[in-house]
Amino acid sequence: MSGAQEQKAGEEKKGEAMEVDTTSLIQLKEKKDYSAEVESRLPGAQALAEGGQLREAIDGLMGLEKACRLGNDNISLKKLVLAMVKMCHAAGDWDMVNTTLLTISKRRSQSKVAIIAMTNEAMTYLDEPGLARTEVQKLLETLREVTDGRIFVEAERAKLTKRLADIKEEDGLVDEACDILQEVHVETYGALTKKEKAEFILEQIRLSLKKRDFVRALINSRKVNKKVLEEDGMDDLKLKYYLLMITYFQREANAWELCQCYHAILKTPKVRADEEAWQAALGATVLFRALSKYDNETSDFLFRLKEEEKDRLGQLPAFEELATALTTDEIVGYPMAAQAAYESHFSVNLAASPDGGPALMPPLLPGLENTFKAAEYWASLLHKRVTQHNIRVVAKYYRCIRIARLAQLLALDVAGSERAIAELVEEGDLWARIDRPAGIVKFRKTEDLSPDAVLGEWNSDISQLLGLVQETTHLIQKENMLNKVEGVANA
Repeated sequence: MSGAQEQKAGEEKKGEAMEVDTTSLIQLKEKKDYSAEVESRLPGAQALAEGGQLREAIDGLMGLEKACRLGNDNISLKKLVLAMVKMCHAAGDWDMVNTTLLTISKRRSQSKVAIIAMTNEAMTYLDEPGLARTEVQKLLETLREVTDGRIFVEAERAKLTKRLADIKEEDGLVDEACDILQEVHVETYGALTKKEKAEFILEQIRLSLKKRDFVRALINSRKVNKKVLEEDGMDDLKLKYYLLMITYFQREANAWELCQCYHAILKTPKVRADEEAWQAALGATVLFRALSKYDNETSDFLFRLKEEEKDRLGQLPAFEELATALTTDEIVGYPMAAQAAYESHFSVNLAASPDGGPALMPPLLPGLENTFKAAEYWASLLHKRVTQHNIRVVAKYYRCIRIARLAQLLALDVAGSERAIAELVEEGDLWARIDRPAGIVKFRKTEDLSPDAVLGEWNSDISQLLGLVQETTHLIQKENMLNKVEGVANA
């Protein structure tokens, strides 16, 4: 056969196939009314089921189900499949309920109307009083299989998965519960509301933390749309989210993220209306900012926080003092005046408790109690941050200082002062050079300046000095003249 003949034969076969497909589609779209036959056969099938012949009754209706399905009589099909499921339920045969659900769902070209109807019907059985726990679990697994891969019942699948995960968790199978919940990607579901999606994702985060799968917990947390949490009516979910993230960042000992979490909690209307809650959130925000690494972002944050929460900070003297100390270019003594209040916060509020504790702490998740940093760690970190603040203040006022004098200002020994300076230099936060033989520390790169630059800088400093001398002389003369005038007036 030549190439042209083969091409012609192929086109003829393709045309025949298209004709067959078109005929099939026309047949599928043609609707037939089986309502009368359904009405006539259902009473007999129900009588058989009530007489103990449930399987025979179901098998007898399967042929009619096929006719309704292929005839596109969705109304009769829905009525028929619901009747079949209800018959199994009325007989108390849960194995038959599961079998019937699976059999109907796997029928070729099954109508979504039928699947939605029988799924919703079967879901009502889950709350039936007296139903054995094992039967509930089997029914859940059956319904999850029925809804698997079907977009039109994705909302039902999410609810069923959550219910099954709760049962697994109650049985102590946390890992299984977490894995089951991770199967559902609700962020892609269009049938769920924003609130339902957020609730589901928060459960995924909680179980991931409980399983100690911290990487998965962080990945799930990024699925949460924080803008949604700021909407009206979402306060409880917002608090739950940030409390879960506090649990995560406590384990990571990430002070800056903890500060951000507590600040978000502080901005929640529900918290701002509760005096005890906002005081705890504001105090934690200031304290964890103090524990954070210094940079432009954290520095700007503290200045803005002082301005925005000025009145509320005034009601927390200890934390107001800490915020003021870190935003002022002055040496901060250590231990500070309110040191006891800070250490009390570490020992009470950073220790996980079964009920969440007095200061917005999340409930204790089993298995995490030994993963948090101890209060001593945070206390030593606070000392470190205060020391670093003091070094930055000294570097601002001194070009060069003796290491012994610096150690005195920092309330450290010489070796401790050197280590603190070296750490800041290593992190790139400060330029400094220690001359051990001479016993001095330099904070300025004077050796990099050209002679003209040095001379210009010296000239500028002298001009400033002379300006101050002139201003001081003027003030002294003014004071003398005022005293003379007062003396003449008194005479």
